Order: sequence, then structure tokens, then C-alpha cells
Amino acid sequence: MELLNVLVAAVASYAFGAAWYMTLAKPWMEAAGVKAGPDGKPEGNSPTPYIIAFISALVVAGMMRHVFALSGIDTIAKGLVAGLGIGLFLASPWLATCYSFGGRPFRLTMIDAGYATFGSAIMGTVLMLF
Repeated sequence: MELLNVLVAAVASYAFGAAWYMTLAKPWMEAAGVKAGPDGKPEGNSPTPYIIAFISALVVAGMMRHVFALSGIDTIAKGLVAGLGIGLFLASPWLATCYSFGGRPFRLTMIDAGYATFGSAIMGTVLMLF
């Protein structure tokens, strides 16, 4: 089921992102300039970023599945390597460019690019599981 593996890959990458950013919450909030309340949690409680993040994961997983099919990527190992490459050599440089022109801290670039790289690797791996 092509739609099912896209959905599962998006969920896996999204779940990894939750773990990544929970682990790096404090340095990420400092680098991003997100204000924290007395409890250390970010101020505001909008669901919008979470919704956009999941929709984005679905879009990326769908496109990765399409590119993998056109490229003949058909094993778990190839999916992992292709996902790493997409994250490291496509997504991360775009982030670095936008963040550098925006005057964003290098630390923020590294945290977000790390998620893009490893999240894409997970996505590519899961896409090839079935």
C-alpha cells in the first residue's frame, strides 16, 4: 500500500521529531529566541505548528516515495542512504541559507538540520519496509 507506507513514514519521522526536540528543547528555544514561561515550557499553546509539521511530513514522505520509485530505490539500506542524502544535501543547505540570511544562530541551524537529516533517514527507511 503506497499510501499506507507514506503515512507510516510520516508518523515515524514526526515521532522522531518530537523526541529530537524534547531532548534539545532548551538549546533550541534559546537559539530560536522562543520565550519560556516559569515552568520552562514555551509561551503560547497553538496547535498550528504541530499540524503544519505533520502535513509537511506527509508531503515529504509522499515526494520521497515518488522519487524512490523513479530512482529504483528498493531496499531498506538504499532508503536509509537516500534519506540521509536528502536531509543532509538538500534540506540542510536550504535551512543554512535561509537561517544565515535571517541572522539566525548557527546552533539553531545545526539542531534543525540534524532533525531534517535524521528525520529524512528514518522516513526513507520506513518507506522501504513494505
